[in-house]
Amino acid sequence: MATITVARVYQQSFQAHPNTTLAFTGGTLNALGDLVAQRTQNAENEDPHPYDYARTFRFFCYGFTISPLIGRWNSFLEHRFPLRSILNPSQSNSKALAKRVAYDQLVVAPLGLAAFLGSMGIMEGRSASQTVERFRDLYKPALLANWGVWPLVQFCNFSVIPLAYRVPFQAMCGVFWTVYLSVINSKYVALSVLVISDDKPCSSEDAKQDRSISNSN
Repeated sequence: MATITVARVYQQSFQAHPNTTLAFTGGTLNALGDLVAQRTQNAENEDPHPYDYARTFRFFCYGFTISPLIGRWNSFLEHRFPLRSILNPSQSNSKALAKRVAYDQLVVAPLGLAAFLGSMGIMEGRSASQTVERFRDLYKPALLANWGVWPLVQFCNFSVIPLAYRVPFQAMCGVFWTVYLSVINSKYVALSVLVISDDKPCSSEDAKQDRSISNSN
């Protein structure tokens, strides 16, 4: 009963304010993914760090920004590759479904991952060279991992889930993907701090900043 009520409220909100609804839904579920990631990392760590609220807020901001764009992309795919023809609405078009998934994974997935790495670098206050270095190290393995998981998710999403619920469905499945992105992103930050501290002596102020970054992950 509660699930039906939530779905009804979401549907009404989506019909009245689609972009705002998608933004807050995507941002909240993205933040949930980072929360799970931090709890998981601390559970596996003998010396757990304090919870990093700023990191979770960064994930919320990314989800808040990207989700309305994903909603528009889903609408484009819905109209560009209809699954049912006007002449035979009972028959599903498997070729159109395959095209939806292919376009999504070959166009939006690479762009979305690049946007994630770039936006995280900006929100963390990193320089352009540091962001480019992170991109070189993380982009390819993360994209390959994406292609190992998301085509099947999107196949189900595009074929079964109504248009209004596709972004929330992606975001719910994406909680686990966000855990993965959050973990690799935080591990890269921690590794960068170690490399900096090993390569050159640092002042007391630099050491304080490095400890702050390390503790945030």
